[in-house]
Amino acid sequence: MDSFIYSINATVPIFLVMIVGWVIKQLGVIDEHFVSKANKYVFHVALPVLLFQQISSADMTSQFDIRFVLYCMLATTAFFVITWVVTELLMKDDTQKGSFVQCACRSSAAILGMAFIQNMYSSTGMAPLMIVSAVPLFNIYSVIILTLKAHPEVKTGSAVKKEPHSAVIKRAFINVLKNPIIIGIVLGLPFSLLHVQFPVIINKTLTSIAQTATPIALIVIGAGFEGRKAIKKIKPTVIATFIKLIGIAAVCLPIAVAMGYRNQELVAILIMVASPTTVSCYIMSENMDNDGVLASSIIVLTTLLSSITLTGWIYLLRSMGLI
Repeated sequence: MDSFIYSINATVPIFLVMIVGWVIKQLGVIDEHFVSKANKYVFHVALPVLLFQQISSADMTSQFDIRFVLYCMLATTAFFVITWVVTELLMKDDTQKGSFVQCACRSSAAILGMAFIQNMYSSTGMAPLMIVSAVPLFNIYSVIILTLKAHPEVKTGSAVKKEPHSAVIKRAFINVLKNPIIIGIVLGLPFSLLHVQFPVIINKTLTSIAQTATPIALIVIGAGFEGRKAIKKIKPTVIATFIKLIGIAAVCLPIAVAMGYRNQELVAILIMVASPTTVSCYIMSENMDNDGVLASSIIVLTTLLSSITLTGWIYLLRSMGLI
């Protein structure tokens, strides 16, 4: 019961902020221009600062476990690759593939993970190590997929000359290197490893900026949510939601248990594979010429249902004496 109450308290407020975004857009408090600019602010400033702060302040060296790191990295790589391959084979609408794959695979590990584990164990445990292992790959793979599956003509309404394959690969590589979110993570690593403590003035400034990332992103998602268009994409939304909240976890968790992971380690893996789709999926889809409507639809549904599915996973693991 405690897990269910915590899950509700963790996920429902996120969903309600999205609703607030939709309502104030309907009331004319904000408009498309605000949504566009807020998207860019979150993508280029707030999210990179948030991830930089989380990574730089995490103590990874004291609990470093190369076996755990490799598991998180290999599991992340495997479910991204498998989901992408299956999507290419089965999904007919090429314009939806980029958003579908990243939303089906990319968890809210950095935003939700730390708080969830700390609530259960009073310390973040292996969460920082999981975030460092998985979140950079979440972003790198997403940038590659979104670059390769970008369809700018969907937004501009005009035909775009098809690039040579080599040019697309080169652009994907460049986009990985200059992606603000990846830069924020990479810059945070040396500060974490060297245990650098920022002066209070710097730390408070970073905190103030970082704290704007999630609420503004959620308001933007709500404001950009188009119900009629989302209903037309209900099938890929439901499939991606199943993969995100149940499918990947059903494969990865038994493997983790067989490898001997328990308690905080196992909960960190659970957050990595079964938490709702991160809000940055919508921000990146919108900024990289992919299907923002589908991304927002998947985020809304995974957030709404995750309080039930996460509670179910925790109940199952507890009943088996694993956490």
